Amino acid sequence: MLFTAVTFIAFTALVAVIAWWRTRDDDLSTQDGYFLAGRSLTGPVIAGSLMLTNLSTEQLIGQTGQSFSTNMGPIAWEVTSAAALVILALVFLPRYLKMGLTTVPEFLENRYDSTTKRIVSIMFLLGYLLTYLPTVLYSGALVFNQIFEVDKRMGVSQMQGVIITAVAIGIVGACYAIFGGLKAVAVSDTINGIGLIIGGFMIPIFGLLMLGNDHFLAGLRDLISVVPAEKFNAINPANAMAPMIPWPVLFTGMVVNNMFYWCTNQAIIQRALGAKNLCEAQRGAIFAGFLKCCGPFFITICGLICYRMSMDPAEGFFSAEHIANLAQNGDLAYPTLILNVLPKPLLGFFAAVLFGAILSSFNSALNSSVTLYTLDIHRPLFNPQATDAQLVRIGKIFGTVLAIVSICVAPVVSFAPSGLYDFLQSCFGFFNVPILAAVIVGLFTRNVPARAAKVSIVMHVVLYSISKFIPALQNVHYLYVLAVLFVLNVAVMLLIGKISPRATPYVMQDVGAVDLTPWKYRKIAAIGALCLMCCVYLLFLPGDEIEPPAPLTVFHSGAQAAT
Repeated sequence: MLFTAVTFIAFTALVAVIAWWRTRDDDLSTQDGYFLAGRSLTGPVIAGSLMLTNLSTEQLIGQTGQSFSTNMGPIAWEVTSAAALVILALVFLPRYLKMGLTTVPEFLENRYDSTTKRIVSIMFLLGYLLTYLPTVLYSGALVFNQIFEVDKRMGVSQMQGVIITAVAIGIVGACYAIFGGLKAVAVSDTINGIGLIIGGFMIPIFGLLMLGNDHFLAGLRDLISVVPAEKFNAINPANAMAPMIPWPVLFTGMVVNNMFYWCTNQAIIQRALGAKNLCEAQRGAIFAGFLKCCGPFFITICGLICYRMSMDPAEGFFSAEHIANLAQNGDLAYPTLILNVLPKPLLGFFAAVLFGAILSSFNSALNSSVTLYTLDIHRPLFNPQATDAQLVRIGKIFGTVLAIVSICVAPVVSFAPSGLYDFLQSCFGFFNVPILAAVIVGLFTRNVPARAAKVSIVMHVVLYSISKFIPALQNVHYLYVLAVLFVLNVAVMLLIGKISPRATPYVMQDVGAVDLTPWKYRKIAAIGALCLMCCVYLLFLPGDEIEPPAPLTVFHSGAQAAT
């Protein structure tokens, strides 16, 4: 354990030193310097930062837990993101960079009005504060409490150990985001990205080696032959419920969810908005699409490996205690796998990589929250004449407060009934659809007025909230609900625009922020990313006619417990 702790601290410190060295001469006293890295990010840095901002312990733990409890269906969260990233590169980024945007709400103010901008900024902030940041902290604390046995070493309960760990993660993440600005976040993301790819693939590789008695192919054959065939299926029935992914939502609600996340979510697109030009932004976005297609092979498959190792305690892969805990909480699948398959000398390195992934998601969302508050709320409402230095100072204060509140909320995520990842995506539903609808309608129409966006936002929040209490919808996957509400939102906005159009048609202005020459190979690369996405799904198609899945079980202590 001492060696693990030393290697963990050493690698984490190395990343921090490199990030400091790369940003030591940057001017963080200006708005662009602090919030957009001086508009200097290149394609590889953008791709790595996009990947790491998205990929954290909520994916590693949440999706592995989902596949452990269900099947390979959760690859949808990873693989279908490639299509959204292609759309980001080809459709959204040319327009965002043309307008020189710093935030999405900034566009909404330009297209609609300042009230719409502030409403959306507040929705983003509430979403980050009450769902995303706490989920990242809780999932990270869950895995680190397992690895370093914080609760046992401090003589406290598991929940108290998770809370202590969440506080530590929150403090370190806040220091990166608050005092380093976006470029420090992006540089550390790139370094940790390399480590995460290496470390992420180590887990299934060592897992298969353990199954095959140090023979990889033998372990793969064991996994395929022993685990029930339906576990490898990524196409679920249309009536499947969360956390399973029904196949029709891949073309409906999942599209809406991914479009919001990758094309309008401030914490994500802020990396691309910091690009030095359109070419680099498109390269980064499309390359990130290729990277997302790797997710099933080092995230989702881990759930099946963990399931295989927990099938029979007599085989000795997991202890009886671990198997009993897995039967009660599928979200423990990934940390359990790490502890049992990873060689002890590598545990510290991988813990540091995981820590980097946690920090990436946490500090990226925190940095974006600070950007939203200072530029879209504080300056226009409280100090219109604020200098850049004053805005940066206010941003640091607000980021500190936000980090403290997120740490306090994090333990609540443990009560999520269908797993932390499904909880996160379901909560996003309260604000993702109306924001996406407002951006799309704003970009591609000229006459829809500001009142249409406001009506759409209020209507969606009310209807989505009501849907949570309607008995008839309790057996309908929430992604179906979001798909219907998206169509309704767009239709209402277009109808209002037809009945009561803007006084003057909207005209998008080119502010000359960056060079808008597109990447020469964008279309070829985009087609390649989409083909790779389809190929991954072909690997996990069902061999027979799709049937509603039977309850999956894990054996422990001679008894049978449903997972």
